[in-house]
Amino acid sequence: MNNVLENKTILLFDGYCNLCQSSVQFVLKHEKKQVLVFTSLQSPIGKKILNQYSINPNEIDSLVLIKNNKAYIKSSAALRLGYYLKGIYFLGVILIIIPPMIRNFVYDYIAKNRYKWFGKSESCMIPDEKIANRFL
Repeated sequence: MNNVLENKTILLFDGYCNLCQSSVQFVLKHEKKQVLVFTSLQSPIGKKILNQYSINPNEIDSLVLIKNNKAYIKSSAALRLGYYLKGIYFLGVILIIIPPMIRNFVYDYIAKNRYKWFGKSESCMIPDEKIANRFL
């Protein structure tokens, strides 16, 4: 992939999902340091990243975290976000000790129902000028 993306920690999210967009806003508000960059799964660069890591977009459609050139999906991606958050939110990382089969069962249930529960946007989130440099 492009050298610009090397050594970046990237969060890919469903740009049409209100829950995913709210999660990105939450991360931006509670980050310890501004190290994460974001892109939607539906964007050209998001599709390129999924392809580079051999991730089928039909199987993973909500969150993907790329850290140290490794892709984390589902609950592993969501929980690892805790490493970047300040305050009590950091403690979410502790849940990583729960076996992935159990974590992903809960994650998949929420992901499957996210549009029904939280709604779907007609377009991807457009960042304002203060945070635009954080989006690919």
